[in-house]
Amino acid sequence: MRMHRSLLSALALCMGMSLNAQTEHEMVVKTTKPGAEIQSTMYGLFFEDINFGADGGLYAELIKNRSFEFTQNLLGWKSFGNVEVRTDNPAFDKNPHYVRLSNPGHPDKQTGLENEGFFGVGIKKDAQYRFSVWARLPQGGESQSFRVELVNSNNNPVAKQTLNVTSADWKKYEVVLTSPETDAKALVRIFLTSKGDIDMDHVSLFPVDTWKGREGGLRKDLVQALADLKPGVFRFPGGCIVEGTDIDTRYNWKNSVGPVENRPLNTNRWQYTFTNRFYPDYFQTYGLGFYEYFLLSEEIGAEPLPVLNCGLACQFQNKDPKAHVPVDKLDCYIQDALDLIEFANGDVTTKWGKLRADMGHPAPFNLKLLAVGNEQWGKEYPEHLEPFIKAIRKAYPKIRIIGSSGPDSEGDKFEYLWPEMKRLKVDLVDEHFYRSQKWFLTQAARYDNYDRKGPKVFAGEYACHAQNKKNNFDAALCEAAFMTGLERNADVVHMATYAPLFAHVKGWQWRPDLIWFDNMSSVCSVNYYVQQLYAYNKGTNVLSLTMDKKPVTGQDELYASAVWDKNEKAYIVKIANTADKEQNIRVVLDGTKKGQLTSGTATLLHSSDLDAENTLANPNTVLPQKEDIQIEGNVLNVKLGAKTFAVYKFLKK
Repeated sequence: MRMHRSLLSALALCMGMSLNAQTEHEMVVKTTKPGAEIQSTMYGLFFEDINFGADGGLYAELIKNRSFEFTQNLLGWKSFGNVEVRTDNPAFDKNPHYVRLSNPGHPDKQTGLENEGFFGVGIKKDAQYRFSVWARLPQGGESQSFRVELVNSNNNPVAKQTLNVTSADWKKYEVVLTSPETDAKALVRIFLTSKGDIDMDHVSLFPVDTWKGREGGLRKDLVQALADLKPGVFRFPGGCIVEGTDIDTRYNWKNSVGPVENRPLNTNRWQYTFTNRFYPDYFQTYGLGFYEYFLLSEEIGAEPLPVLNCGLACQFQNKDPKAHVPVDKLDCYIQDALDLIEFANGDVTTKWGKLRADMGHPAPFNLKLLAVGNEQWGKEYPEHLEPFIKAIRKAYPKIRIIGSSGPDSEGDKFEYLWPEMKRLKVDLVDEHFYRSQKWFLTQAARYDNYDRKGPKVFAGEYACHAQNKKNNFDAALCEAAFMTGLERNADVVHMATYAPLFAHVKGWQWRPDLIWFDNMSSVCSVNYYVQQLYAYNKGTNVLSLTMDKKPVTGQDELYASAVWDKNEKAYIVKIANTADKEQNIRVVLDGTKKGQLTSGTATLLHSSDLDAENTLANPNTVLPQKEDIQIEGNVLNVKLGAKTFAVYKFLKK
């Protein structure tokens, strides 16, 4: 009987060992032959003024319609008393509208304005705000005065200052207000406090505490979130706003440089696109313009990547060929491209290089990349693109030119454009894909068979669109799995940027988005942390990682890639377990010797709730967790939890 029990125990042990062997996955990393170089631009940022990402967002201006140039000149303002919108003898020729405040005609009446800001004017306790205005005395004569107030959401003024206007010429006046309280929905109110007339234009309010402390600068917390991603490339200004709903409303970079007071207003193409979330007060002031984009790129350590219009308006919105610029009329558009390169890189003795210097940056921005066109398609696009390429190659042969594969990740438009981009010999092709979880998981091997000798890939706009298009953990995990394929194919994929970047919680029209914010604070999505984990652990060279001698692209719902970082002397392995079960994984760092590797770290991103999101109310719902791990010689044995993305890092002695 004892022998029978022993036999059963032995059989059970053997069956258990066999079952364990069947369920263990061995991944082999070849460490002795570092492969393709990973570009410094591999992971970066895409910016477009959508979801109030610029005005009302990254650009820290708190006043809406500060120059009275909206289609309805007082949109965003309430006027009381004797207020008149005028255009005679304006302060700025490209923004000709201004207001005249005049005596209300009775000692107990008031004349003035109040501004609602962007979903309110957000003020913080003890923070300082710089109010400025261009003003004059239209009749000349004695000094006249007005009072500016910060008014809380209970309609009580909490800070106020009086300014005296002393000249018949347009001059800038400013004062700093300190808020004694916090209020997300305050407003700015102006009272005329003397009997004579005052003309006002470009009424502005900025927090003093902006990014780098610049007057009229960028919102500090939002830029810090960008810097914390350590981006390699920064693409701007879009997106569909590059095209415009029509040619007249395309993004014109030349209108976005020079003094901010004289940058003309442009309609935002996202103002009227979604009638279910309609914002008739959504415009582009160009306060955040190409100079600011270049400067921001420099300060966060990213290569600037401007995108220019190629003479085609948005093809989704314009079916009539007459809506576009004929190919033989493209000269001024091509000149815009050449002038932009001069603005970015030209000597201060050149026209556009001098403007850059006059704006405060004599040194060149060292532009290397330029995209022409956004999501164009059909024969019209290569016909328009070709003369740009010829002119840029002739004048600036070192500039790398980026073309587009259209709005889709596959299909007729995509299949037509890729051969055309090869024929035109663009340096990179911009691919866009907003797709489901299933698409992202099945596309992990997407670039494994791409032509190694053709143009490189810029995955310029992508995001996993889960149900209800949320920034939930499930979407982020699918992106992490997909990105192992980007990394494994770094010889083909040179750049990748999630899109869109920003969204105001009260003003969004498109989701998901990488960073959400309101007037007071911001939150990084789970997707943000996936991007950050890849950027922080980018490495310098791809390493071969296989399971059963094949790349790991979804077998048993596992996805993996590996890199070598020659600067840190580190091996980095990324594994996404998208299964509903814990998985035993054995990682062999083949080619390393006993004692060569130090104890390592594991950074895990996990949630048992696939619908979990980071929100302003709960910003820390899903965050990466870092822990120390031990490696036995050159073998790492782990039990990787269900629905987990892991980054393992080991330093080589």
